[in-house]
Amino acid sequence: MKTCLSGKMLMNILHKSVRVTNLRRLKTSLVSSRQLSKSLQDSISTRQSLYGVDTSEAVHLTHSYRHGLGAAPLQGVTIGQKLQQTVQKFPNREMFVFKRGNVRRTFQQFFEECDQLAAGLVALGLKRGDRVGMWGPNTLEWVLTQFATARAGLIMVSINPAYQVNELVHALKKVGCRAIISASTFKTQDYYKMLHQALPELDRCKAGQLKAKGLPMLETIIMLGEEKFPGTFSFPEVQEMGDHAHRRTVLEMQDKLQFDDPINIQFTSGTTGRPKGATLTHHNIVNNQWFVGRRLGYHEMHHRLCMAVPLYHCFGMVLASMAAAVFGTTIVSPSPSFEPEPTLQAIQEERCTSIYGTPTMFIDMLHHPNFDKYRLTSLNTGLIGGSYCPAELMKQVVSQMHCPEICIPYGTTENGPLTFLGHKCDNLERKCNTIGQPLPHVEVKIVNINGEITPVNVPGELWTRGHGTMHGYWGDRDKTTEVIGPDRWYRTGDVAVLDEQGYGRIVGRIKDIRGGENIYPREIEEFLHTHPKVKDVQVIGVPDERMGEEVCAWIKLKEGENMVENDVKTFCKGQISHFKIPRYIRFVEEFPLTVTGKVQKYKMREQMVKELGLQR
Repeated sequence: MKTCLSGKMLMNILHKSVRVTNLRRLKTSLVSSRQLSKSLQDSISTRQSLYGVDTSEAVHLTHSYRHGLGAAPLQGVTIGQKLQQTVQKFPNREMFVFKRGNVRRTFQQFFEECDQLAAGLVALGLKRGDRVGMWGPNTLEWVLTQFATARAGLIMVSINPAYQVNELVHALKKVGCRAIISASTFKTQDYYKMLHQALPELDRCKAGQLKAKGLPMLETIIMLGEEKFPGTFSFPEVQEMGDHAHRRTVLEMQDKLQFDDPINIQFTSGTTGRPKGATLTHHNIVNNQWFVGRRLGYHEMHHRLCMAVPLYHCFGMVLASMAAAVFGTTIVSPSPSFEPEPTLQAIQEERCTSIYGTPTMFIDMLHHPNFDKYRLTSLNTGLIGGSYCPAELMKQVVSQMHCPEICIPYGTTENGPLTFLGHKCDNLERKCNTIGQPLPHVEVKIVNINGEITPVNVPGELWTRGHGTMHGYWGDRDKTTEVIGPDRWYRTGDVAVLDEQGYGRIVGRIKDIRGGENIYPREIEEFLHTHPKVKDVQVIGVPDERMGEEVCAWIKLKEGENMVENDVKTFCKGQISHFKIPRYIRFVEEFPLTVTGKVQKYKMREQMVKELGLQR
């Protein structure tokens, strides 16, 4: 089990060992990655000499199979039980802070409101196992719904707040929601208008008695806020519905629920096609947080976690808000959806010690014109996930954002979500170039096209198995059996390598190939990120009649910089293999993103196919 210096001690060593003036602008930096890595490693060695702590496991693999070891056992409890245990430990500690509106709740206050809402949902006639949709941005009502449904034995369906009408209908119909809790408006989204478009009968029915031809199972619409909309209940109304009998039903439910019961449906991001409903249990969710939090040190001290990621996604719902229920962590939400400056402001004002975000979010914060105005020295750990993180970005976050213990995770929605995570004491090279080691009690293996385990450092498809593996895709046995075999191994579709120490590295997708040559977009992206004018880059394959696929790069330049296609090709020539040099290059302002900041490469591919006339 890895142990390490605290972030404060580590940053003190960093600052004594090396002067960092402006790592954000790499070309003027006075520090090299080798110096940073040495500083990190020196601090770990100091800890070892002072406390006799062995900071690495004696692992020497020859083949690409690894079972994550761990001193802590699995947690055999439900979400509601774990929440109640934590509330009893820290009743007066802040549990949630929503900066927009300065909404704050202690653990005890939140728990009382949670069970009050659970009782209201029971009063509506909702039964154990019924599906309840949650559609909206990050708010107190979102997390109240998350924990109230878990306490009442209802399955919460996390719905992307960016969904349009047809996507909403697909989600509700796919899982058979009996109720949906929705925001009224957010940004350009008019949620009630879209609900009415999907449900023409809505304004002609009584609240709770919807009979919609298109969605026959859906009976109840609950709108956030005080305003009354035709055919719906308001959220405060439902909070007041439950009486003593309904509260008693909720309390009795805690002894009836089983930790293997489904409790959440997360729709896949849709980066490769129609979203599918990954069905997760209490056991999946509680244990994912349990082992992720322990690896980040949440059991060692009280952390204040800045949650820049959306709640509807596993990153927000499991990895962020569940940290409160499992460890007593205080969760700080800077804004209903990500905004760089409010996030920086929240870190400073709330003295956040941990931050979760996607690479895109960190890039936006680091390049914000007011970045240097904010004091971020309270930070020391966190997660950069959701999509590939360039090594250069990790170096900037470690130095400029004072996060020496930040880690890059790897996972999928279907695994609730994480299966790999770095250790907070890993040296900079490992932080930048690997996804860490498997979580405790998780098995991983790399296999060839015949399903045989490869030797270490030989690429193959990554398969995982463990406590996080989903039940399956809701109502879709065929899609489930495509990714989970009878032996419960989940086939990720990612090409990875495992080294002798059990550290993983994602190198591509199993479909990334050109004219018989294996081409891994991440390798090309990593190289192009070293160009001093490049802010961000994404690499895709586009159809080619002769080669099967050709390499295409979309590049975002740093502010005030200019390049042409030939500049990129000249930069690549002699540095990477000729077949990896992008044939097509586009300079863009933005990439198509999901709400979580994950790049939608399929949309980029569709656009390029149309633009270049490459339809087959």
